[in-house]
Amino acid sequence: MSEKRLKIRKLHNKLFTKNRLVILNEETFEEIFSFKLNLMNVFISVTVGAILLISFTTYVIAFTPLREFIPGYSSSKLKKDATELALKSDSLSAALKKNEAYIKSIQRVLTGDLDYAKFNKDSILVEKDAAPSKVDLSPSKEELALRNDVAKEDKTKEQNHSKKKPKKH
Repeated sequence: MSEKRLKIRKLHNKLFTKNRLVILNEETFEEIFSFKLNLMNVFISVTVGAILLISFTTYVIAFTPLREFIPGYSSSKLKKDATELALKSDSLSAALKKNEAYIKSIQRVLTGDLDYAKFNKDSILVEKDAAPSKVDLSPSKEELALRNDVAKEDKTKEQNHSKKKPKKH
């Protein structure tokens, strides 16, 4: 136990022993700057300086437009423009499909594959925009059985819960 105390005391003495830092002019040995230090003060100063530097750098990167130069970050304006362009390209591709259908219909009329009386631009566009085929959304037998089982379990849980609950008068 005494060895441990001696080691702690030596460490304490090293950390808190006062030292003088002196900066001299080498030619004239004139003292330019001097102050007293100990290792603990140096350690604390370096640690606080590092924390402040890291905090300042993080703040500058996170809250200024400088973050746009870091790979992986993009500006909000760039995201907005990309979204608008994606919407425009979708609408243009839909318009292109409608025009292609119209041109194919005209080609069929010109080649004689389709009667002219049956041809109408609006009917072609309506065919392309027609509602999707109806899907049967009615529950299957297995799903109905599962629903009944879950309902029964819920009822038994409610009954058990209400039995355990003491009544207040």
